[in-house]
Formats: sequence, structure tokens, C-alpha cells
Amino acid sequence: MRILFVCGRARARSPTAEQIFARVPGIETASAGVSPDADEPVDVDHLAWAEIVVVMEPAHRRKLIRRFGAHLRGVRLVCLDIPDAYAFMAPALVRLLEARAGRFLPR
Repeated sequence: MRILFVCGRARARSPTAEQIFARVPGIETASAGVSPDADEPVDVDHLAWAEIVVVMEPAHRRKLIRRFGAHLRGVRLVCLDIPDAYAFMAPALVRLLEARAGRFLPR
């Protein structure tokens, strides 16, 4: 399973998710951001690679759909509703990601 984690600037939430879920057997992960100044801006190659795209906020979903709607066909799009209030690998962020991502990870 290939999962792309998306947040605003790809500096805290999505890279944290990428790291923690990369340890799960059977999962490949990547992260990107929807902002123009993202460390890794999301592009069509990311979306073509992903089976699941996980966004952190509803605004990220809207931006993806507006910019890449045609490239999202056949891709499952999930929103975790995690605000931009955490540092990279913050223990509270890790716990929140683990709790909210369980519904789409392989068992």
C-alpha cells in the first residue's frame, strides 16, 4: 500500500506521518505539501504513485481537488483533521496520527 501524506508546507505533520507509518510492514510512504513554499510540493507524480492520499485538514483536500482533480480519480482521499499546532515528531502528534490513521491501515 502506497500512502501520500499531505499538509501545508510538508515540515511537521506529513513528514512525521511519513516516518512513523514507514515502519508498518506492507506500507510505503511519502509526504508533500500544498503550499507553494512547501519543502516538497505535491505534484502529479506524487498522486500517480499514491493509492491513498491522507490530508491533515479539509483545506488541503480542497486545494488538491482544485489543482489536481483529474489526477485524483481512483485515489482514496482521507482527511485526519489535524491542525497545524505540532512540531515535527512531537509525541502528541505521533499519538494523534496513530489514533486517526488506523481506519485505513492494513491489519
